[in-house]
Amino acid sequence: MNQPGGIETRDTLGRESLKGSLGFLLRVAQLRSFGHFFAVLGEENVRPGEVTVLDLVRENPGIRQGVVSKTLKIKRAQMSKMVREMEANGLVARRVPPEDRRSVELRLTPAGEAQMDHIATRFPEIEERIGKRLTPAEARELRRLLIKMTGLEDKEGD
Repeated sequence: MNQPGGIETRDTLGRESLKGSLGFLLRVAQLRSFGHFFAVLGEENVRPGEVTVLDLVRENPGIRQGVVSKTLKIKRAQMSKMVREMEANGLVARRVPPEDRRSVELRLTPAGEAQMDHIATRFPEIEERIGKRLTPAEARELRRLLIKMTGLEDKEGD
């Protein structure tokens, strides 16, 4: 559609070249999944990265902070800041093991467990929103392919 002065405007933009880019598609998918996360859990005042850290600590009590950082590809400084905030909010307890004073072990506090119990009840709604355009078989296949692509099926990943 042409506007006065010969300027073309459209409601949609051409994106064909971007549809061939895995990086672009993954980024758009991430942004949309975050949108669904906040639509469901926005009132909880928690971010997706924090929930991921809390979930990993929940499944691995006593896990070392450096292992969490490496596993989730979080920079050490950002990880330290996040853990300090979670500790200040009463969600995580830190412990320095006597055998390695340079490391920090993490555990959820009872308040952290309670928050994760509550958040976990909302995960199915988030997953349903994320996968609403896929059949159950397509969603399983996408999960399988993403696990393969990310190396999460490997013991050590990337």
